Amino acid sequence: MRIGFSIGKTGIFAAAAPSELNSYELWREQVNAAGGLSIGGKEKRPVEFVVYDDQSDPAQAARIYEKLITQDKVDLVMAPYGTPTHVAVVPVLERYKMPMVGNTAASAKLRGLNARHIWFVTGAFPDRVASGLVQMMKASNVKSVALLVNVSPFSKEVQSFLEPALKAQGIQTVVSVEYPPDIKDMTVQLLKVKAAHPEAVLSLSYPADSTIYVQQAKELGIATPFQFVLLGPGASFFPKLLGSATNNILMMGDWAPTLNPMSKQFYDAYRKKYKEAPDYLDSAETYASCQVLEAAVARAGLDRDKLTQAIASGQFDTILGNIRFDGVENRVTRMAVLQMRDGHPELVWPPEIATSKYQPKTGWQ
Repeated sequence: MRIGFSIGKTGIFAAAAPSELNSYELWREQVNAAGGLSIGGKEKRPVEFVVYDDQSDPAQAARIYEKLITQDKVDLVMAPYGTPTHVAVVPVLERYKMPMVGNTAASAKLRGLNARHIWFVTGAFPDRVASGLVQMMKASNVKSVALLVNVSPFSKEVQSFLEPALKAQGIQTVVSVEYPPDIKDMTVQLLKVKAAHPEAVLSLSYPADSTIYVQQAKELGIATPFQFVLLGPGASFFPKLLGSATNNILMMGDWAPTLNPMSKQFYDAYRKKYKEAPDYLDSAETYASCQVLEAAVARAGLDRDKLTQAIASGQFDTILGNIRFDGVENRVTRMAVLQMRDGHPELVWPPEIATSKYQPKTGWQ
């Protein structure tokens, strides 16, 4: 059973991509230990990966998926890392009718493209992220906000929904600055934030620039109680690199080890294999995407049309809870906000699934 995918081992996604790759490897190890992947309930075959480095380049990812399907003749494909690469491979998937369960990505734009062979397990679609954040800020009595926006597709999409939602709730945007994905120094942007004294800072950043934000916000003493960093804080490298500076940083997420018994099993297995905690967003979503694919193949086998139908119409029990797709989107899993506490994220929003109450950030100790 040959399953192919690309991943950004180099380039701007390289720091974050291991959170996806590690979950893939853990899933493969578990499946093979159980005798292999069940094919339509009739046989089991061991899983072998065919993996290429797409260099965090969406165009390269598209070429790789074409090669995987047409030359390598893989049986199945899994997702690359990140929204830009997911979006780039959609035309390839549609051309060859190859189903793929996405994980570390979401784009509201795909709802209108009639894409029939890709689905996203995340609850963090850009419009839902924006809506959830604004609801949380409103409940926290936030009156003013500064936006720092990486011009990558996912963060720009969140921004496009966030700005009107803030305005509708009467939350004033006192700073709004954009910057390139490969930024190395955010001093200029952060000095503008500090001068404006916002009650919230929303850093719509990717893992590499998220670390720059936290490092330099600490250096400049940005004393803002509500600090949200889009991608990165839930990865194991983040608190290792930044230590106590991550305390009470908010981030996007839709999973915690306490969600269900499978979640705890995944968490324990990941820690045992890698000697560190999984990323509370990317690792969990990646593993859930594997669970969806595994269950669908067990039901439908490898016929692409039957497999596509099985994913599109099925219900799946995963570490994110029950997943059911409406078009490309998982409408069951809720968008949630996590907060770092001594190196570990806690669910703090929405209140009905929270494991802890939101705490304002009071300093950088």
